[in-house]
Amino acid sequence: MWGRWRRKRRRAIAETPLPERWREILERNVPLYRGLPEHLKRELHGHVQLFLNDKTFEGFQGLEVTDEMRVTIAGNACILLLNRPHDQYANFSTIYLYPSTFVSQHQSYDGLVQSVGRQARLGESWHRGPVVLSWDSALAGSRDIKDGHNVILHEFAHKLDDADGTVDGAPMLHQRSQYTSWARVMRREFEQLQRRASHGARTLLDHYGASAPEEFFAVLVETFYEKPRQLRDRHPELYEEMRKCFRVDPLAWHESIRKRR
Repeated sequence: MWGRWRRKRRRAIAETPLPERWREILERNVPLYRGLPEHLKRELHGHVQLFLNDKTFEGFQGLEVTDEMRVTIAGNACILLLNRPHDQYANFSTIYLYPSTFVSQHQSYDGLVQSVGRQARLGESWHRGPVVLSWDSALAGSRDIKDGHNVILHEFAHKLDDADGTVDGAPMLHQRSQYTSWARVMRREFEQLQRRASHGARTLLDHYGASAPEEFFAVLVETFYEKPRQLRDRHPELYEEMRKCFRVDPLAWHESIRKRR
C-alpha cells in the first residue's frame, strides 16, 4: 500500500508543469536544453521536479540560494538521467553551494605516512554524501557548452558512478553484456590518456582524467555532452560506449542549437 501511494505521489510531482520562469532559467543557463527534442524536454521537466523535491540546497559563506541556482544545477544534473532511472541519485540528499572557489581538506598517503592538506576546489562529490559546488564556476561551465568543462556534469557523473556503491569509473549499464566492451574500451583509452598526459601531449580529454578511472569517467561525461563531434571523430569507440550507456546522442542536440542561431 505504501509503495503504491509513494509511486503515485512521485508520478504526480513529475507530471506537474514546470513554471515558466524555471523554463526561462533552463533556456538561459543550460544551453543543452535548447537542443533537446520536445519529448526529452518533457522528460527533463519531470526529472527536475523530482530532483528539486528530493534535494536540499545549502549556501555557505553568506550565499543565499535562489531558484536560478537550484534550477540550473538540477537541469544539468538531470540531463544525465534522460533515458535512465531517476533513482540513480537516491544515494545523497544535499547540495552545498559556495559563492566561488572553496578550500577543502584532503588526505594523501605515502606508504604508511598520512598527510593532511588543504586544496582549492571548484566541486566535490562525497561518497554517499553531498555534492559541493562553486556557484560561479558552475554557472560559467553550464553556459559554455563548447569548452568541455562543466563542474556540475563532472560531479554528478561521480554520483552516477556511485549508484552501485563503488566509485570506480563504471556506472550502472543497461545490459550485462555491455560491461565487457565498456571495460575493454575504457581501459585502453584511460591508459592512452595516461601515456599522453605524462608526456605533456595535447589531448581532447582533460589531463585530469588520467589521475584515476573515476576521474576519467567524469571528464569523459563533460566531453561527451559538450564536445560530442570531436569525441566521435577522434575516439569513435569511446563515443559509442557513452552513447550506449546514456542512450542519447548529444551531437544531435548541438546540431539543433546551431541551426536555431
